[in-house]
Amino acid sequence: MIRILACIFFLVHLVSCVSIQPRQLSLAEELIDAFYSFDSGLLRSKLSAAGGSIPFIVYYQGWAEGGNYEIAERLSCVDVGPNAVNCSITVRDDPTLALGIDFKVTDTFHIALSDGKITSVKTSSNDLQVYLDAADWVRRELPELIMEPCKGFFAGGPTPAACARAMTTGYGKFAASEDFPKM
Repeated sequence: MIRILACIFFLVHLVSCVSIQPRQLSLAEELIDAFYSFDSGLLRSKLSAAGGSIPFIVYYQGWAEGGNYEIAERLSCVDVGPNAVNCSITVRDDPTLALGIDFKVTDTFHIALSDGKITSVKTSSNDLQVYLDAADWVRRELPELIMEPCKGFFAGGPTPAACARAMTTGYGKFAASEDFPKM
């Protein structure tokens, strides 16, 4: 009898684990849809249980809109742990184009879930070093260009799209400067 109960418990547990995974993947896909809709209200609704992630992710959405992110490849989100999903999106964007580089950036959204809700979102990227160098150069050489539009940079600032456009202008100036690395 104990064996039968143990088997039933195991099967119920196994079935519940299997049914959770598709819902987690669905929530993650919905978040990516909301992000690339460039509708901050919709994105905020998907992040309702991820309070600490909201300022960064909503700012990043505004940056992506201002940088004219265009999806080049959207891979399906993947389950990477009991309560974790990763979604990788490859984009073309104005800041990279301003550098004159033929490169598409892949951003990965690292999504944590609990009780059927998204509880945090972090991102990582495969940005080239020249992209990072360009941002440093603009901050150092053209602070007046970004001072106003980039207030609250990736911390919930009010004008992320304007910041992305200003940085794109700065990246173009970097690409035309003597400081730009010869490739």
